[in-house]
Order: sequence, then C-alpha cells, then structure tokens
Amino acid sequence: MSYKNIEFNITDGLACLTLNRPDSLNSFTTDMHEEMRDALTQVENNPDVRCLLLTGNGRGFCAGQDLNDRAVKPSGTRRDLSISVEENYNPLIKRLANLPLPVICAVNGVAAGAGANLALACDMVFAAKSAKFIQVFCKIGLIPDSGGTYILPRLIGSARAMGLALTGDAITAEQAEDWGMIWKAVDNDDLMDAALKQARHFTSQPTLGLSLIKKALRASIDNTLDAQLQMESNFQKEAGFSDDYQEGVAAFLEKRTPEFTGK
Repeated sequence: MSYKNIEFNITDGLACLTLNRPDSLNSFTTDMHEEMRDALTQVENNPDVRCLLLTGNGRGFCAGQDLNDRAVKPSGTRRDLSISVEENYNPLIKRLANLPLPVICAVNGVAAGAGANLALACDMVFAAKSAKFIQVFCKIGLIPDSGGTYILPRLIGSARAMGLALTGDAITAEQAEDWGMIWKAVDNDDLMDAALKQARHFTSQPTLGLSLIKKALRASIDNTLDAQLQMESNFQKEAGFSDDYQEGVAAFLEKRTPEFTGK
C-alpha cells in the first residue's frame, strides 16, 4: 500500500510509524486510519518486529479528528459519530494495547482529543517539553473517546481526569510526567534520540516476556487478586518454556551478555 498520510518503515526489528499530515497537525482522516490499519497489520504479521515507535511530523503530534473530513456543517445533517468511533478509533486503540510487543510514543508537539488518547494508549510515552496534552472534546460538546474515559482515570486518578475532561485545559509534558500520565518529558532536541534509544533497546530484549508483562499489567486494573495471581502463574509457565528464558539463565551463569531472539 502506498502511504500519503503516514510514513512507515521496519529496520532491524524496529517498526517506525510517523503521522504525516503536518499542515493539519496530523489530524485523523478516513484515509489516515486506513493507512494505519495497513501498517499495523504488517507489524502484527512480521515476527521480526520487536518494538513499535509512534510519532508525528511537524510541530504537532496529533490534533485528533480532522473535522473537515467529517464535512459537518452547523446547519447540515447531523451525523452518527459512533460509526467513526467504532470503525476507526476503537479498533486502533485495541490493536495498540494488544500488540505483543512494546509500543513507544514520542509526542513531538500538541496531542489533542483523540491524538492525546492515542499517545496515552501506548506502553511508554516520551514527550518533548514543549508538548501539551488536551482533552479538547468538551469544547465542542463531545466526550473523550479513543479510550480517554478509561485510560485517564487509571493513569492520574478520578479527580484529575474529571478536571481535564470537563475543562479541556492543556497539561504540559512536565506536568504530565509529574502526574504519572507519561513516562518522561525530555528537551525538545533530545526527544527522538531518547525514544529511539529505548525502542532499539527493546528490539534486543526478550519480547515474549515483555508482551506477557504488558498483558498482565493491563489486566491487573480490573482483575481480583486471585485472578491476577492465577494469571501470573499461567504467564510464568509460558515464559519459563521460552527460548529467551533459557538464554537469559545461561548468559547469567556464563557471565556474558544474553542474545535474545524474542521467542
């Protein structure tokens, strides 16, 4: 598939997906969603991919939905927005959450609306100190979608999530780090170096084990203690039979650097 709205490449086990509509702050259109679906299918079907890095081109990460793409006019026919949510945004968030490998997001500028929640759905978020996160939905009479009402309170607590959702106030990258919303705020010039360093590190790590960590931590939010303990037992069994566990133990005993294959 030829891409016009994103850039996508796979190199040495690292898949890089860059939103590429800089003139529109990388806001989502139907075509962009289609291209992202195709790119994520390649990630899912390529066993050599061991980490995904998501970022944006230009001065913004993603401004959410491109309202021009919906062609909504104040006096026009009202549209069922659930169609767009269920066909595009919900599947995208689910795919990122369920990818069996680490997903890193490098937020290079404003992340607003669905763009903010797209970033927060990733496993680790690095943000330039000039970046801002905005739950802008309330400004036009909507609710946070793309997992916003689920992810936000679990990251920063109900009070802060409610405040951000009701006011649409911007939060800086440094404040987002302080609140536990993101992993790290870094100087603008250091953003991609920091994100790439972490992503490349993951391409040499025990990918199966990392995917099980990801599943277990995401499940713990809603599981009972008994259910979570059983999940840990099941996942530890699976991890214990992996090639990477055998290699990790051997490397430790032989006092050498492990060479993980991700299997």
